[in-house]
Amino acid sequence: MSEVRLQVIAGGAVPQEMPTRDPWQFQSLCVEAFVASWRARGFSPVTIDNDTGLLERTLTALGRPAWEVTPEDIDRVVGDLAVQGRKTSTRREYVQIFKGFHRFLQARKSVEIEAAFGVRLVCPVDEFNASRHVGDDSPALLPPPTPERVSEFFDFMKQRIATARKYGPAARDYAMFRTLYHAGLRSEEASLLERPDLHFTRGSFGKLHVRFGKGAHTSGPRPRWVPMLDNLDLVLRWFLEDVRPKFPDSPVLFADESGGSLHRGTIRNRLRYLMELEGRPVTERFSPHALRRACATHNYERGVDLVAIQQMLGHWTVSSTMRYVRPSATFIEDAYQRAVASTLAELTGKDSSA
Repeated sequence: MSEVRLQVIAGGAVPQEMPTRDPWQFQSLCVEAFVASWRARGFSPVTIDNDTGLLERTLTALGRPAWEVTPEDIDRVVGDLAVQGRKTSTRREYVQIFKGFHRFLQARKSVEIEAAFGVRLVCPVDEFNASRHVGDDSPALLPPPTPERVSEFFDFMKQRIATARKYGPAARDYAMFRTLYHAGLRSEEASLLERPDLHFTRGSFGKLHVRFGKGAHTSGPRPRWVPMLDNLDLVLRWFLEDVRPKFPDSPVLFADESGGSLHRGTIRNRLRYLMELEGRPVTERFSPHALRRACATHNYERGVDLVAIQQMLGHWTVSSTMRYVRPSATFIEDAYQRAVASTLAELTGKDSSA
């Protein structure tokens, strides 16, 4: 039975239930409440499942209740991840999920925790162990694949459709990765697309309705419309007419062989598998997120307005988009030559008319 304490409020005694003194049981209840808050904010089921698993792994690695975690515990877990060769972005995810959970405890459970366990909450994540954002490491990032490299990869995938043991998955992968690149989608955004999200008559090129776009600061989904550029509309029309009927009937656009949604991890693994089949060296391989950065970079290099790219990728600020843009080594020279050619054409036109 829960203990009861008396809290004096305005001179009166009010009975108030104390939380269980079993720290692990109480933490489990807090995790359930934290996850419930995600649902209230409209997070997608896939996001909730993934983040719940990440939070559980983080808490297991820390090995003690969240309110007892010290900065040294954070150092240990992040350091172990680094030793294991985990990426900076992965280490940051562990720190961020714990930081969000701890912030939830401070906002919702601090009084109960202090009463039951005698601990006043202080976040152990500080400037010394907060894993850097992936953008902070941008000088060390490999540049996105060049337009030529992307084109070669898609040519390989197109040829593979004719020889693959299973036509459906091979053709689906081709359409899906073309969509990731031309629309600049995140893997999870592509996995959550449904057939009604394709609007071929909207705008000049047709548009994708990305209903589960990533929000900022845990704000929940942020929908956006993305045009089907570079003949993506033709690819998706072909996919709907010729490929999607090979899979079980369901609303999911890029379905697995049971008709369900592909997990973002599955998409990443499919791309890795395909590039292994392609036989390229490791230095020429790339991730699904690199295709998104390539979309930003290649559109910027060919003169698309930066704000348009920001809207296309679903970023809150242009500064976020700029972290994705990694122009080629000859970008300055190419831009200079285009400017000179344009100026000469204008001058030539004026002289000839005179």
